[in-house]
Amino acid sequence: MSEDIEDKPQPLIEHLMELRTRLIWSLGAFFVAFLACFAMAKHLFNLLVIPYKWAVIWAGLDVAKSSLIYTAPQEFFFTQIKVAMFGAMVISFPVVASQLYKFVAPGLYKNERAAFLPFLIASPLLFLLGGALVYFFFTPMVMWFFLAMQQLPEDGEVAISLMPKVSEYLSLIMTLVLSFGLVFQLPVVTTLLARVGLLTSDWLREKRKFAIVAAFVVAAVLTPPDPMSQIGLALPAILLYEVSIYMARLVEKKRAAENAGRELDGPEEA
Repeated sequence: MSEDIEDKPQPLIEHLMELRTRLIWSLGAFFVAFLACFAMAKHLFNLLVIPYKWAVIWAGLDVAKSSLIYTAPQEFFFTQIKVAMFGAMVISFPVVASQLYKFVAPGLYKNERAAFLPFLIASPLLFLLGGALVYFFFTPMVMWFFLAMQQLPEDGEVAISLMPKVSEYLSLIMTLVLSFGLVFQLPVVTTLLARVGLLTSDWLREKRKFAIVAAFVVAAVLTPPDPMSQIGLALPAILLYEVSIYMARLVEKKRAAENAGRELDGPEEA
């Protein structure tokens, strides 16, 4: 990846041309991925519906009688477009990230490039981890909670059944995946800030109580307006904040060890 990166000063026009090239590659990768995902949009949507099926089974309902609906002629078509865009964003992310790195790398020193690469790898992995948590655990739990609120026609009561719309279900799962994916970037962001000296582990520990409040506020903004979604996002965010404190402490220990090594090497060179 780094062989074709030229580490030399470039005038503004060359920077703009380089930026145009990277944007073309990124948009091209997204467009190709979008076409492929749109061709398989129904299959991809069926994969996203699997957590709903699990919730139906957990609720003791008949999967064959539980369905998703759409109430406008064009609704499912636009839902497939959203599915394709969501899939294209995920699939094309490695290409976009590599193009971003190739654009930024010439302005970095060799040691800065070496420090930046691990975070470039960790970021998508943490995003996928957050998405996997949503897919395999959180979405089934949320849908099971909503399904359990249905009212069966017993003792003369009116039946109240959940009939999710395809667009609303997709919006729910996309919102949860993006919210959890972004929150799972917290260790990456705090570690980067700790490396450049903008924050310390002591500062993070001092602000822990404010971080807990902020976690619930952010969860209320990013997730649907139900307590399970908000608590389900806030608790991992608080746990990741503790991980961030630990990562910042590791960065400080490594920096202290490097400084001690330089102090020991100084007299010998003199």
